Amino acid sequence: MNPAPASAPGGTAATRRGGAARAAPAVGFVSLGCPKALVDSERIITELKLRGYGIVPEYRDADLVVVNTCGFIEAAVDESLSAIGEALSQNGRVVVTGCLGTHPDRIRARHPKVLAITGPNATAAVLAAVNAHLPQPHDPHVDLLPPQGIRLTPRHYAYLKISEGCNNKCSFCIIPTLRGLLASRPIDEVMREAEMLVRSGVRELLVISQDTSAYGSDLKYRPAEWRGEQRATRFIELARALGELGVWVRFHYVYPYPHVDAIIPLMAAGKVLPYLDIPFQHASPAVLKRMRRPAHAEDTLARINRWREACPELTLRSTFIVGFPGESAADFELLLDWLDAAQLDRVGCFRYSAVEGAAANALDGAVPEEIKEERYARFMERAAAISARRLQRHVGQRLQVLIDRVEDGIAIARTAGDAPEIDGVVRIAASALTRPGEFIEVEIVGADRYDLQGRLAA
Repeated sequence: MNPAPASAPGGTAATRRGGAARAAPAVGFVSLGCPKALVDSERIITELKLRGYGIVPEYRDADLVVVNTCGFIEAAVDESLSAIGEALSQNGRVVVTGCLGTHPDRIRARHPKVLAITGPNATAAVLAAVNAHLPQPHDPHVDLLPPQGIRLTPRHYAYLKISEGCNNKCSFCIIPTLRGLLASRPIDEVMREAEMLVRSGVRELLVISQDTSAYGSDLKYRPAEWRGEQRATRFIELARALGELGVWVRFHYVYPYPHVDAIIPLMAAGKVLPYLDIPFQHASPAVLKRMRRPAHAEDTLARINRWREACPELTLRSTFIVGFPGESAADFELLLDWLDAAQLDRVGCFRYSAVEGAAANALDGAVPEEIKEERYARFMERAAAISARRLQRHVGQRLQVLIDRVEDGIAIARTAGDAPEIDGVVRIAASALTRPGEFIEVEIVGADRYDLQGRLAA
């Protein structure tokens, strides 16, 4: 990502040093990290707009810049620290928030001139810091703010965050330290936001949290009323409710607990998208035990086979870690064999890197960097071959796709099996029908390792 201030719909055009008149003080925004952090950014920007601040896309136009950081792995920490440095050099007045904000000493050691630092999910604290260094306008134009708030995604899709934090104790992860324990939003609150987004023109809802299948367990699945009916704050009940909205509903970060089986009939019936993003992370029981992964004892291959029998169109995406401490050559070969058997549609992979504060740092059996690189290359080559074979089955089919954008005469679209930014795309010759945010039917005429080629169906 290019760490430049994010532009937001309805942002105030302003010139910080150019002398042009301006009705409101202007804030620039840099948003880094995962979709959960993006939702935090959207909430902060929405609140800033409510208070009358302008949001601008260039450092030079801003009176102050907010940088929403990521701190999950060292590469993300480095990117966040570089983004803070760039904002300071280009603008000079910077407020830092996000996951790296839980380590303020590390930020100040590199960038002592930042104005304020907050942690993640800290909208009120960010607003207070901005207001302290850039006083709030006296007459905010609340009527200019759209009811769905300010979003950083295209108009036709939106992330729907259903909870904060996580109760799992994975040895490589510090999310519970960064974002706290699981805190689910009541189902009626989530559904009101979902309805508002759909009314605003959203055609696809991407459901996110740290552990989506654990949704509501912290609330003891407390019921709440929506559309005149009592509904439990529970994963399956949320899926049923979202399935009534008539838009694409896509679930991310779902752990393979047995109760997830209940969502597959909804997918087979077309109520929600036949798509599950499940972070398996590994296949070796020994490595999964060292990772302290939830549901690590489950027979995931058997569960995948049952899911596909019930819903043949199911798309499965996952992420994996190679080179975890103690991962032997036999463990890695087992992972490759498991990947061949599972035939996952979409796969990402990370080379293990130590994260400050993670329990895995104390494990023995560190894997040399050159072996990590070799395993990563072999894993990705195997995954790409599987992806290519699975995409070939679509050639000759007619599929519904959602148009994301049009570039140089080519419409970039996605099937039900493709999440934005992380999965593949369908490329189609643009026409009057291929407008962003529109569903169209296409015939698939070609496939490569990750993407499809299509043409408008006759």
